[in-house]
Amino acid sequence: MQLQGKKIILCVTGSIAAYKAAYLLRGLLKQGAEVQVVMTPSAKEFISPLTLSTLSGRPVLSEFFTRNDGLWNSHVDLGLWADLLLVAPATTATIGKMANGVCDNLLVTTYLSAKCPVMVAPAMDLDMFQHPSTQRNIGLLKSYGNIIIEPGTGELASGLSGKGRMEEPEVIVDMIVDFFAEKKNC
Repeated sequence: MQLQGKKIILCVTGSIAAYKAAYLLRGLLKQGAEVQVVMTPSAKEFISPLTLSTLSGRPVLSEFFTRNDGLWNSHVDLGLWADLLLVAPATTATIGKMANGVCDNLLVTTYLSAKCPVMVAPAMDLDMFQHPSTQRNIGLLKSYGNIIIEPGTGELASGLSGKGRMEEPEVIVDMIVDFFAEKKNC
């Protein structure tokens, strides 16, 4: 349990790779992390909040407030709570919003409020990943100090093959374990 006591916000965006978030969440929990899931509204089209809530043992957050009782989900409190914010999968749209400060959902406002390290795992088709605007936005995120988890190369949801698939959940968990181990040794 190498992540015991670590608080991680797992941010899930609207990508076909969103199904991998369930495996990623399980891996983080098995390492002892406490995980709060934040989803974009479009992510709910790819994986159910119920799935991620059941696995995490916490309500999944997606909106600024709940419609039935007005309970406010404070992006500021979330940003202060976390030891790490992980965006996986990260779509081109969310990467662009993060890079340019477009605060139109709970995920991006939480990102902009975070006081902790941020890791971003892109997931998109190869042409989208290679596009100059995507590469510029990834470069901006790197310049802000964010850690980019390079996407893998292989078969993509489009049927094409190339770089763009989200890194495998086990690899991401290992990277997070290594990140905190290195931080501890500094």
